[in-house]
Amino acid sequence: MPDNHTLSMDQLRVGLYVHLDLKWFEHPFAFGDFKIKSEEQIRIIRSLGLKTVRFSPDLSEGTPPPPVAASSAPGATAVAPPTVSPEPELTPVMLAKRAMMAQMQLRRKDAERIEKAFVNTASAIRDIEKNMFSKPLETVQQATKLIAQITDSILSAPELAIHVMGDKMGGEELYFHSLNVTMLSMMIARDLKLPAEVVGALGLGALLHDIGRKEVPDKILRKTEALTQAERNFYEMHCQYGVDIGQRMQLVAPVLAIIREHHELFDGTGYPAKLKGESTSLLSRIVVIANFYDELCNPPLIADALTPHEALSLMFAKLRGKFDPKLLQVFIRCLGVYPPGSIVQLSNGAIGMVATVNTARPMKPTVVVYDADIPKEEAMLLDMERETEVNIAKAIRPAQVSRDVYNYLSPRKRVSYYFDASSSRPEAGKP
Repeated sequence: MPDNHTLSMDQLRVGLYVHLDLKWFEHPFAFGDFKIKSEEQIRIIRSLGLKTVRFSPDLSEGTPPPPVAASSAPGATAVAPPTVSPEPELTPVMLAKRAMMAQMQLRRKDAERIEKAFVNTASAIRDIEKNMFSKPLETVQQATKLIAQITDSILSAPELAIHVMGDKMGGEELYFHSLNVTMLSMMIARDLKLPAEVVGALGLGALLHDIGRKEVPDKILRKTEALTQAERNFYEMHCQYGVDIGQRMQLVAPVLAIIREHHELFDGTGYPAKLKGESTSLLSRIVVIANFYDELCNPPLIADALTPHEALSLMFAKLRGKFDPKLLQVFIRCLGVYPPGSIVQLSNGAIGMVATVNTARPMKPTVVVYDADIPKEEAMLLDMERETEVNIAKAIRPAQVSRDVYNYLSPRKRVSYYFDASSSRPEAGKP
């Protein structure tokens, strides 16, 4: 860590990297540690009631001023009596900070609402899968109705925000894969502006893409080490098993095609038929990408899981030949370089987790920021579109952060997504 020195208010100047010993909601800046860029920032710092301020010479520009003598610095965090009022000119700035805090409260309420919707949808999928054989036609009607609701919500929303979900899911984990693949597939379809009836077929196919796994023994499905060739052959039959089940359920041809082709790869290395390029349907090629990504993030053995950032990087950098290039480009454009659930380091050194990505502005996500002095329930939610002082510097693996930071940010063991298709957020992302 760079050495911290103490300055009086009259020693402040542009170029100094200062540390405000205040809680983040007691000053109008996004962070308490930053390089002074203007005289206006100096004026604001002087109005905060601090007698002195710490600064880091190593991070500052130019020749640092001499430190304050001990006799004139009773303490680095000495604060003026509470009777001292801030300058009137500061009021609009602090009002902006309070508005930012109010928006965070709204975002937290949004997150609770969306998480509840996610759990309810996963529960509905559980009921659909449970009744697939005993009530096949009723099950198809139920699934079609669910997909129609999701389709209408996603396609009609003026903006679409992707949220990473928490771990309080009430035992619905088995159904997350189907839900993840469905949501990610529909995200791509929305970007492509596919018509609602086509998106409905895509959603139903994505939801039911793995129904053939019901015919595969659990000992194969749950095996964490490499499958034998015989086991691999058996497992790959789940695509055809799924088609057989789908025909009994009287599913339409586009949905059956997705079930049959969701493991076919663009370079012909997939299965069961090793189909190549555009010999598979457009909808199947969409589901292939969503399915592959989710399997990288949520494999049977959690220790093998890639972070969202790693999964996307691998698919683009090393495996891109396996996917329809145009669709892969759309997928990355919607999720952004740092998909929700990614742990990131900001340009000022702070650590955070990407919580939400707006598909219209994926490079400007909302980040939950770690601060040991703030309870995690009140953690700062930094809207990177509004923030001009810092940006995301890089993604980091959860294992690279301390246990305290890990627990605070709560990177999910399994990454699940859900969408906020609410139209009640017209102000989102606006300055």
